[in-house]
Amino acid sequence: MRIAILGTGAVGRTLSARLVELGHDVVIGTRDVEATMGRSEEPFPAPLAAAAAAAAGAELIINATAGQASVAALSGAGAVHLAGKVVVDLSNPLDFSQGLPPFLTICNTDSVGEQVQRAFPEARVVKTLNTVTAELMAHPDRVAGGEHTIFVSGNDAEAKETVSGLLREFGWHDIIDLGDISTARGTEMMLPLWVRLMGALGTTEFNYKLVR
Repeated sequence: MRIAILGTGAVGRTLSARLVELGHDVVIGTRDVEATMGRSEEPFPAPLAAAAAAAAGAELIINATAGQASVAALSGAGAVHLAGKVVVDLSNPLDFSQGLPPFLTICNTDSVGEQVQRAFPEARVVKTLNTVTAELMAHPDRVAGGEHTIFVSGNDAEAKETVSGLLREFGWHDIIDLGDISTARGTEMMLPLWVRLMGALGTTEFNYKLVR
């Protein structure tokens, strides 16, 4: 599959490396290729391209940008290049401006996932993977042999199945479809607890397991 990842941080790098390993055709989109290359001390696991060019050539687009910048980053990729495509939103509305722990800039009545869907109504937005750290997104077997839970939210059933297929390629087994994109509110609001668990456990490599 031709996949564009928007975001050059740890999440974008980790997922692009995993997708390349799995045989996908991956491009990392960024606002300024030259500036991004100049800031990087390590090579990227996939080619870089301007965000619009990366999105234009992709079948599926992954938003690996910070939640507060997600709509702007996707706007830079161009609404016309998102129309009709699956857009996987991994972001969280975390604000670190007051130090740690961060607080949520959006909660209860809205979510980043919904904001992305409203901003790009022709895109097929699926929220997932925002409840785990980057390494577990790509390699769930690092904890409990992969026997833990991940969620998907979105309005388009076919898009959610496409994304669930990718999750299964990563090694996820327990994938729960929460319903439409408004259910992203719940998974985004798990982050304050996640941050406190990280502090209590002294690691980012943990996850929830839904027992039923």
